[in-house]
Amino acid sequence: MRYLSTRGEAAQLAFDDVLLAGLATDGGLYAPFAYPHVSPKDIAALAGVPYAQAAARLIGPFLSEDASCAALPAQTEAAYASFRHRAIAPLIQIADNLFVLELFHGPTLAFKDLAMQLLGRMMNDVLEKRNLRATIVGATSGDTGAAAIEAFRGLPRVDVFILYPHGRVSDVQRRQMTTVADDNIHTIALQGTFDDAQNILKRLFRNAPFRERVGLAGVNSINWARVVAQMVYYFTSAVSLGAPHRHVSFAVPTGNFGDVLAGYIAKHMGLPVERLIVATNANDILARALATGRYEPRGVMPTQSPSMDIQVSSNFERLLFDATGRDHGAIRGAFASLDQSGAFDIPPAALAAIRGEFDALSIGEADTTDEIARTWREAQYVLDPHTATGVSAARARLAREPATPVIALATAHPAKFPDAIERAIGYRPHLPDSLAARLEGPERFTILENDEARVANFIAERARAAKA
Repeated sequence: MRYLSTRGEAAQLAFDDVLLAGLATDGGLYAPFAYPHVSPKDIAALAGVPYAQAAARLIGPFLSEDASCAALPAQTEAAYASFRHRAIAPLIQIADNLFVLELFHGPTLAFKDLAMQLLGRMMNDVLEKRNLRATIVGATSGDTGAAAIEAFRGLPRVDVFILYPHGRVSDVQRRQMTTVADDNIHTIALQGTFDDAQNILKRLFRNAPFRERVGLAGVNSINWARVVAQMVYYFTSAVSLGAPHRHVSFAVPTGNFGDVLAGYIAKHMGLPVERLIVATNANDILARALATGRYEPRGVMPTQSPSMDIQVSSNFERLLFDATGRDHGAIRGAFASLDQSGAFDIPPAALAAIRGEFDALSIGEADTTDEIARTWREAQYVLDPHTATGVSAARARLAREPATPVIALATAHPAKFPDAIERAIGYRPHLPDSLAARLEGPERFTILENDEARVANFIAERARAAKA
């Protein structure tokens, strides 16, 4: 399998190189030349297969080398060995034809663990094989940073620098990052929004001398390996409900678009997906883009679902690439317009193609709280505020099309957002004892202003790859 940049001006790479590169040198995102096809027979054969084995089967065709394929089963087994639920991603029914896919049973209680635990092992094996060091720099709106830190902490060949928006993540999310004492972990509290952190990250990747000097690697959802690892639970959950003989829809709480893009990939591999439902909070760029055809970020509004407080959804570029017929020029033009004028118009044919597969709804703060209360009242099930946006969007879909089951992705454990839960239902959920004890340690973080040069200098002074 070979990969090309959405913007068409970077070298084509094999999977292992894409894994280390993250962002393409031309500023684009890597995408495979084609999506592997999974036959109905092979989809049906996933029934009853342990999650780690299903992951190895489904991810294998995206790899490039026999050696990588041979190592994959051991990597998936190790990645999911520490999850608290034997099913890894269990499916729970909460209403007629409405299901919740629990993706929070990993070490940091968020869906990011399902990709990051595997990504850490895959990346470490490539670095060992090539005798290299890497400097991982990531931006997080809350959960990616903790998942990356947990996956890479203590690894001798990797230094990790995570930027998060100062004062804009929950206390639990912050402490999951800042109480980790390993010497290779560095947390940066950026005085700005997640979009500011993500913009700095992208500029650092475009800075070729800096990128080479520190061995820069990325683990945000711009890294293709993250998306392809998330594709697996779409297959396993759909098979639980009768795929390939039965269509299902998915409602996905979405900020950076990577998680719902994984569902799109699964569909284009052959999974019978009826609709992909994008659920946003008040930061509704995706809902507005699908409704109006204009992609136009606005100011970020702080909400009770902070991991979705994003206005520049990076993975939307991969979808737009496909929707334009893989027109590199159209992608370069669109994102040049975004940089220069702060918006772009989606070409009409591309917009029609996207609307043919996706719905998008914005769920406001009051509706999110109401959904947490309703689900508790009717099903005695506690939703975190991110998951509540997905469940609310799923109910809207079922009101129009009640015959097709909808799976809402539960992206975080409710105990990560106890204030929001207590406001909604008067109950304050508690973290698992093992995690709660770990978060009691002293915090380590550095507050930096929203300045690319300051961040770059901070990283270069501490990255061991820069001194090798």
